[in-house]
Order: sequence, then structure tokens, then C-alpha cells
Amino acid sequence: MTEVLSPITGSVWKIMATPGAQINEGDTIVILESMKMEIRVKSPHNGKIIEIRVKEGDSILEGDVIAIVEH
Repeated sequence: MTEVLSPITGSVWKIMATPGAQINEGDTIVILESMKMEIRVKSPHNGKIIEIRVKEGDSILEGDVIAIVEH
């Protein structure tokens, strides 16, 4: 399993994946907003979303765990 980390400090704008969903490498898991810019957080590999650890509107810090993806 892989922890998908936030690359920036910002807020969760939109969640694009749901737990249990199959996901491909490069698919967007969540979209973050920071300083009016949208940053897509993408899956590092093919797998299944085990857990989403954030909710839309949450404030997060760089390095926070956003999701867990199983190989």
C-alpha cells in the first residue's frame, strides 16, 4: 500500500476518487487549491483506493496523507 501525500499546504477543493474504486497511474485522486491555483494529486501507480483521509474543504499541510492506494 502507498500513502499519497499532499505536495503543498492548501485546502481540498474536490475529491475525484472514492474508496474501493480502481484507479490507474496518473488518475486524479483529489484537487487541491492553494493561492487560487488548482493542483491535481495523482495516483502514483495502478491500484485500488483503500481510503480517502480528507474531506472537501479541509485545510491540509504539505506532507499530510491524502489517500491510501493498494497495488
